[in-house]
Amino acid sequence: MQREIIVVTAAYGKDRVQEAGGQQAMLSILAAAGADGVEIRRELFTTEVQAALPALAAEIARTQLIAFYSVPEALFMTDGSLNPRLEQHLAEAEQLNARLIKYALGHYVPGLNSDELRSRLADRKVRLVVENDQTENGKLAALDAFFQANDESRFCNGMTFDIGNWLWVGEQPLPAADRLRHHVSYIHVKAALPHGDGWRAVPPDAAGDLWRETLARLPNDVPCAIEFPLEGPDLVAVTRRYVDLLRGTSS
Repeated sequence: MQREIIVVTAAYGKDRVQEAGGQQAMLSILAAAGADGVEIRRELFTTEVQAALPALAAEIARTQLIAFYSVPEALFMTDGSLNPRLEQHLAEAEQLNARLIKYALGHYVPGLNSDELRSRLADRKVRLVVENDQTENGKLAALDAFFQANDESRFCNGMTFDIGNWLWVGEQPLPAADRLRHHVSYIHVKAALPHGDGWRAVPPDAAGDLWRETLARLPNDVPCAIEFPLEGPDLVAVTRRYVDLLRGTSS
């Protein structure tokens, strides 16, 4: 069974996406390159989000791509409460006919009563996942505590495992993969190289085999996303190259 390959629109860079006319203008590139789906990024909307959604949803449908929706916010606020815009974001995801909506975990408080979140998601078709982001709340201890506490309730549909982000928080992806693999329902692939006091994202074949070793420890039947820079004069060709590379990792 071939792995579904998703392309994150931000992989093309904010400036290039805006110059092209927005995220909907990039969809034909993904389709031509053989991708299965697109991850729409809320932070890349340059106009009011609700006004942009109908045209974007129509183009996603026309290109026959799977839609995922990424919200650049935390699911849990600093006081442990749910994101106050959760309902709005879920409605946006449904308007896009998105299969999945992704948040950073944020400030999860152990012992939280999960009934409220479960009720919010009860009648929704979209699945909600949390990601290991590039903050303290994206560390292994935080994600592990969240899933250990809520594994039985299943109000969340697992996590987006971002291979590169572990390096940003001073951790290694291999131990995280071993610990969290049973909760992984979506994978972001990017490699990273040291850059100043931090890291910069690079294509996977530019930074050794750590990404491949990590991917091999994760489920091979969940969607896998390109979240590293896609650059060059022929974006269809470069996108197709990495779609084929990632799809080949599941064979």
